[in-house]
Amino acid sequence: MEPLGLVVHGKAEPFSAALRSLVNNPRYSDVCFVVGQERQEVFAHRCLLACRCNFFQRLLGTEPGPGVPSPVVLSTVPTEAFLAVLEFLYTNSVKLHRHSVHVSFSLLLTGSLPALPHTHSGLERNVCPHRQKYVCLSRLCLQFVVKVLDVELVCEALQVAVTFGLGPLQERCVAFIEAHSQEALRSQGFLELSAAALLPLLRSDKLCVDEAELVRAARSWARVGAAVLERPVAEVAAPVVKELRLALLAPAELSALEEQNRQEPLIPAEQIVEAWKCHALRRGDEARGAPCRRRRGTLPREHHRFLDLSFK
Repeated sequence: MEPLGLVVHGKAEPFSAALRSLVNNPRYSDVCFVVGQERQEVFAHRCLLACRCNFFQRLLGTEPGPGVPSPVVLSTVPTEAFLAVLEFLYTNSVKLHRHSVHVSFSLLLTGSLPALPHTHSGLERNVCPHRQKYVCLSRLCLQFVVKVLDVELVCEALQVAVTFGLGPLQERCVAFIEAHSQEALRSQGFLELSAAALLPLLRSDKLCVDEAELVRAARSWARVGAAVLERPVAEVAAPVVKELRLALLAPAELSALEEQNRQEPLIPAEQIVEAWKCHALRRGDEARGAPCRRRRGTLPREHHRFLDLSFK
């Protein structure tokens, strides 16, 4: 039997650095991309892209010829995101920075390259890549975003996660906001959330914030949305205010909210009535539309001892 050969590994760092030097390097390149709205030229090497990614193998073909567009136009792909993808293809690693976290968002949206349009005979057509090739890259970007999450970034990250169905990122963002509720609710990013992104927050039992402050935050959010969308505050707030737990408020707070609601409608009158019923009946009645579960940050009130739904 022929003896097995011994595989000797050189140092990875110099090898990776040498390949990184080829990213967007016109020297020896044999394919050019025109990327982004700014139409920036990006140079690459056909053989490397083809052997690393089935998508590029199909896009570029096995040999140069009239079937391969030159240059390859990727007008809908952010330039910085495309360069990050190339860096990963060349080196199996990618350098991300706090100031360029939006690149990570772009890469996370697809788990790979976005659907890349390319020009052929003057016409653009969409081509979907093999996304499995970039599962590792997507995970790296998720790890990076989670590491740099802060109060100013978390709401933007949550919006991206909800919009594009990135479940793991949404879970991390909600958990971060649960732990830093007051700061997050006062951020500009909170005011810019969509209703779909705000709902998982208002449904959480683990927010470290009192219900009165949550009502104020919801009102501020609705005012901003009303100004942007040029719609009434109550209309903007309608999808989310049903998640406010008004029965947790003390009678005086509920009366003040009712008076403010007359001046600036935010909450449906029947929802306030249901909260009053919980007070009058001295019991929580979630089935009647007045949820009474205390959140982690709910401040104690005298009437809470009558509610039969405690914090979970």
